[in-house]
Amino acid sequence: MAKRKAPKGYDSKFEYDLHKGPLKKADYHTMKIGYVMESMYEPDFVYEDYIIEAKGRFRTRQEAAKYVAVQRTLIFQELIFVFYNPNTPMPGAKKRKDGTKLTHGEWATINGFKWYTAETVKEIFNA
Repeated sequence: MAKRKAPKGYDSKFEYDLHKGPLKKADYHTMKIGYVMESMYEPDFVYEDYIIEAKGRFRTRQEAAKYVAVQRTLIFQELIFVFYNPNTPMPGAKKRKDGTKLTHGEWATINGFKWYTAETVKEIFNA
């Protein structure tokens, strides 16, 4: 039995069938609800007001998103990265027209994080 595509405007055939049948009086996709999932983060290093994450590479996009959420919770500290290789492509990054992919360093910059390498991280100790 071949799968049928979801009708236009619906996420699935199942949702369509429910909306046309027993849930026909219900509104469909008319609101959005924000939510927060509580979790714990253990930094690799802490130095003064810096939370320092040593990162060889992100394994998933969700892992990278975790650090954006962590940064939002920090009031007096700043989360910074020390990348093994900041030119490592991000997981799931699509090729751009020039053939390159979004790198770890570019991701950090776009998301407002300071980042260093093993060679440049000593700058925070001299500040």
